[in-house]
Amino acid sequence: MGITSALVLFAVIWSMVFLIALPIRVQTQGDLNDIVPGTHAGSPEHHHLRTKAIWTTVIALVIWAITVTIIVSEWISVDDVESLFRAGAWSGREIDG
Repeated sequence: MGITSALVLFAVIWSMVFLIALPIRVQTQGDLNDIVPGTHAGSPEHHHLRTKAIWTTVIALVIWAITVTIIVSEWISVDDVESLFRAGAWSGREIDG
């Protein structure tokens, strides 16, 4: 795995974790009964973005390190994934039972 691939993988993992973390602990204007005229009651009042960005980075680093370890050590290779698709394990067809 090259440096560029590793950085792109980290950026994708970080983005996914950040999108998951965004709605956590958000206090809206409606929750605080302090609705500014002209805004929606669901508008965030306290969003804690700095804390979420820090936690996202920590969690993404852990997930990224595990993923890079699996890729570099070749515990799961591209051939393994392709053989799953060829064998029909991931074909998406319903099993008649």
